[in-house]
Amino acid sequence: MTVPNNYVSAQQTKTNIHFFALVMLMIGAVDSIRNIPSIAIFGQQLIFFVIAGAIFFLLPTGLISAELCTHFKEDSGIYRWSTTAFGHNLGALAIWLQWLNAVVWFPTSLAALTGTFAYLVFPQFAHNPSYLVIASLSIYWALTFLNLRGIRQSSRMAALGTTLGIMIPMSIIIVLSFLWIATGKPEAIHLTHKALMPALSHTGTWMSLTAVIMAFSGMELATVHVRRIRHAHVIFPKALIVSIIIILLTMGLSSLGVAIVIPHQDIVLVTGTVQALSRLFTGFHMPWLTEVVTALMLFGSLAAIINWMISPVNGLVQAAQDGYLPKFFAHENKHGTPDRLLILQAVIVSIVIGAFFVMPSINGSYWLLLDMSIELYVMMYILMFCAALKHLMTARKINLIPGGKCGAFLIVLFGLIGSITTFIVGFFPPQSIDVGTPEHYVVIFTTGLVAVIAPVILLMLYKKFRRIQNVPSSLVF
Repeated sequence: MTVPNNYVSAQQTKTNIHFFALVMLMIGAVDSIRNIPSIAIFGQQLIFFVIAGAIFFLLPTGLISAELCTHFKEDSGIYRWSTTAFGHNLGALAIWLQWLNAVVWFPTSLAALTGTFAYLVFPQFAHNPSYLVIASLSIYWALTFLNLRGIRQSSRMAALGTTLGIMIPMSIIIVLSFLWIATGKPEAIHLTHKALMPALSHTGTWMSLTAVIMAFSGMELATVHVRRIRHAHVIFPKALIVSIIIILLTMGLSSLGVAIVIPHQDIVLVTGTVQALSRLFTGFHMPWLTEVVTALMLFGSLAAIINWMISPVNGLVQAAQDGYLPKFFAHENKHGTPDRLLILQAVIVSIVIGAFFVMPSINGSYWLLLDMSIELYVMMYILMFCAALKHLMTARKINLIPGGKCGAFLIVLFGLIGSITTFIVGFFPPQSIDVGTPEHYVVIFTTGLVAVIAPVILLMLYKKFRRIQNVPSSLVF
């Protein structure tokens, strides 16, 4: 790895991204309405785990990925970081895990979107598996074809979607839930000193960490902008801290607000946020506002899905260019879109959406995909933190992280602790969600993980075979 000597001076020639736009990009990459019910379902103990998740995950992922971006002149991201540190095979594994996380994430996000829409228009279908599958498939394929035509969101659109579809609904939930308590309305949980500290000896308690880590993942996607910011060593840390504070307040307090007004056993992971909004607005004699705010949430969710559809695919294009995929899949259409990979992604997502028919309940299906998504992602984060440790301990200079190499080592250590802990507890099903027997859940969960990770071995064998046979990738397929 080479640390550019002209890092600071080079920033003077970069395009300036305004502070507000940078903060919105960071918040939009992490904050999500759909994550609120999966955190709220754990009640008052979510406060402890939100704080723990910030210390051992959110802050480390933001600082480390931002720091790594300043050490690479051109290509950056998890594939380049892992390849430079450990070789191309582990780089391929890292980008595969990141892409798989997105593939598994799409059904949960689509379920939240279609469930929310049903709750708004025809509530009788909001918990119907067949409707969720058909509607999710329809929306995803429609968005895929839009992306194939080169329709992408600008930074202004991303900021608008974050503001209208995320910040405003979360703020409303926070304000109204505080008013709910202040006016003496019935509370589903009671915040006492004893209740705030969870029983850490119980395995089920740690499932809260899985939901929180999932809610806090994605910060590394926004940090690719660090090399496009003038005076990044000053601006980026400030934007990062502001973003983290906003994410903590909005995600933590809005999840707590849902837990206050909806008993945990009644929270539906697909439509829990709308449940809470409906009860809050009804309680304050403004039921008509439920539809207005729900429409804003739909806009925010749709914008997030469009953004996430193309980003992970671009990482796979890097792997294809390095020989892990046939050049057939690196093809771009006239709009500059990797069309064949997008179609392949849509086919795989369509298969994964079928998981809604596997589990005995909607919450169970949703949690299975959510849990699998975060397991894949934390494996990628473990690779990222290990690569960061190798890069930063041999670097001549630490550009962004306070405390130099000692500070960088401590941040990496925190990130590894959070990621490894989350990976371990991910194999234990939550008691509050119907996932069948624990054995049934573990078998399905483990089989799913093995099935989606195994193909990366085929990619490695493909590259090795092509190198041995000296067959140009352009001649295959």
